[in-house]
Amino acid sequence: QVQLQESGGGLVQAGDSLRLSCAASGDTFSSYVMGWFRQAPGKEREFVATISRTGARTTYADSMKGRFTISRDNAKNTVYLQMNSLRPEDTAVYFCAASDYLTLTNVAGYYGDWGQGTQVTVSS
Repeated sequence: QVQLQESGGGLVQAGDSLRLSCAASGDTFSSYVMGWFRQAPGKEREFVATISRTGARTTYADSMKGRFTISRDNAKNTVYLQMNSLRPEDTAVYFCAASDYLTLTNVAGYYGDWGQGTQVTVSS
């Protein structure tokens, strides 16, 4: 339906900032609610943030509020995740995902298409 490719991950120090990008192709990007999830070794995938089709509404996990910002540019078929004040516990593979459902959701099962993930490592 839609192909997603994340980029922008890397190795940073605690307190640094990083901006992740997710480029979409293959379908109409603006038709999808987009989300970011992350998964650390030995842990289950967890919700990070989601954004509505127009970008007017956003939702964040509690631990990300005030530090992370999700945004999208439908003209560029891209969704972003701006991460500030990074902590070692933010270390994980970050995935972007697309949902056919109209409402914002933090449930991974509602997202049908996923990117390959990009590694974010935060050193102390």
